[in-house]
Amino acid sequence: MNLLTTVLAFLVTLGLLIVIHELGHYFVARLCNVKVLRFSLGFGKPVWSRTFGPDATEWALAAFPLGGYVKMLDEREGPVDPADAHRAFNRQSVARRFAIVLAGPVSNFLLAIFLYWILFMHGVPGLKPVLGTVPAQTAAAAAGFRSGDTLTRIGDEAVPTWQDARWLLLQHAVRKDRVPVTVRGAQGDVREHELDLSGLSASDLDSDFLRALGLSRYNPPLAPVIGSVTGGGAAERSGLKAGDEIVSVDNEAVRVWEDVVMAIRASPGRQLNLEVRRGGGSSVLQVTPQAFTENGKPVGRIGAGPKIEGRAFDELTTEVSYGPLESMSKALYKTWDTSVFSLKMLGKMIVGEVSLKNLSGPITIADYAGQSAQMGWVSFVLFLALISISLGVLNLLPIPLLDGGHLMYYVFEIFKGSPVSDKAIEIGQHLGMALLFVLMAFALYNDINRLISG
Repeated sequence: MNLLTTVLAFLVTLGLLIVIHELGHYFVARLCNVKVLRFSLGFGKPVWSRTFGPDATEWALAAFPLGGYVKMLDEREGPVDPADAHRAFNRQSVARRFAIVLAGPVSNFLLAIFLYWILFMHGVPGLKPVLGTVPAQTAAAAAGFRSGDTLTRIGDEAVPTWQDARWLLLQHAVRKDRVPVTVRGAQGDVREHELDLSGLSASDLDSDFLRALGLSRYNPPLAPVIGSVTGGGAAERSGLKAGDEIVSVDNEAVRVWEDVVMAIRASPGRQLNLEVRRGGGSSVLQVTPQAFTENGKPVGRIGAGPKIEGRAFDELTTEVSYGPLESMSKALYKTWDTSVFSLKMLGKMIVGEVSLKNLSGPITIADYAGQSAQMGWVSFVLFLALISISLGVLNLLPIPLLDGGHLMYYVFEIFKGSPVSDKAIEIGQHLGMALLFVLMAFALYNDINRLISG
């Protein structure tokens, strides 16, 4: 069922975002009276097509789904009936061509704004930004944060949820800022601390940078009872089942789930003896945690989750919603803020300040699509909005073959006073293809590496 959900969520994500993008090109081309020959979802040979519309446009579904295109009448691509020559794309003014090409990425941004607007009006659930244990010798401890503190403001912005706090801190972390953070203590006292983010490394940003800072979300103590077992994991192979209560690990008694986690994390690849209570009886099961790399260090995991009583987390959850006008304002800001941050991250990847491990390919996108779909429609819509922004930003990059590459040619044309030569465009296409191939190779490598490392 999980695999089916992942596949369906991935197909819905791709289909929706590509269709919205290409419809942007299509509708603006029609507004500019450019004849559209084909609207294709996917590349390669069409597996389904129908012809309809005032220009007898072919609407096709092609075999390779990772993309799409709108083919317009163009004298550079074949003979054109003299009666339709004025409707050829290449005959249009540079302003019209610019608008047609720009319409694709803009449509993705508009979709993200619409989705955020709906979500902000409906209400976005989240976890309150309450801190758990603050380890010594961390930036958070040095700044004076305490367990039980609730983050209320980071810089000038309020943070009603843990997700909001993480997003703002990530932006400051990339810039290596010293940022003021306002907290409300467990006794109601309000304090302000200056958190120094300059000590974070590129590898910290690749993983859980908040944990590296010493900031972790408070979780109520959970009983050491297994709630779920991952198929194919070490827990399943050892015979552990949902409902099992873990009494001890290697003869060391455990009181809460966190004790189990710490013992397993500290034992990658080493067999552990777990005393388990099940159905009134007890037994000892041997389990060998699988080794995974985290922040450059090996840690153990067995593929088991705790049994969570909903009541324990009720006081830590919240839902943030706004009126229609404020929701639109926040949707515009969220889309702009995410777009700018995405560009900054790309720039830092280019200069080596942020690792290329942050690039994701279709496998990771499919995985996140499936996870968000299983968490509910709100999580899935949030994921759609984020990926729509990413697609818009990616297509605006000045790389030949992408929309941004065509826009770059049109900017040159405006200053040059004449179109870029066919030779220059051909060279650009080869360079663009090589660059996109390298980026895709990195992204796929990261995808596979994530699958292997968990």
